Amino acid sequence: MKKKKTNIKTIIRQIVREEVAMAIKEVITELKQPIESQPTPQKKIVEKKSYTENSVLNDVLNETAQDGEWKTLGGSEFTSDRMNELIGRQYGDMVTNQSPTISVDGQTPDFLKKDYREVLKKSQEKSKIKNGR
Repeated sequence: MKKKKTNIKTIIRQIVREEVAMAIKEVITELKQPIESQPTPQKKIVEKKSYTENSVLNDVLNETAQDGEWKTLGGSEFTSDRMNELIGRQYGDMVTNQSPTISVDGQTPDFLKKDYREVLKKSQEKSKIKNGR
């Protein structure tokens, strides 16, 4: 009975050694492969700028600046070609001459209803006289 146990132990040891040897060979071949075949993203090393005295906030701002995801918010990069989209969202009501949205107790304040064109003309005339034009 002892001989059978010894034989089983040696067989198991031999199998484990073979498996370990095969695994080590695979790892070695992977390590020997050129580094170029393994894709590694290279990030630019950028000096950290000091945006504020708060070190934590500076770290976050520097990380955001280096990341670059903020450049393509909204699907694609915002350039001067897409400026109408940006301005249209924020100042669209001014362009369409809608009534002001500021209200006090549900009513628009009087100073927003007043027509200031005459005041503007007078101030332009006075500035012309002052500047000698």
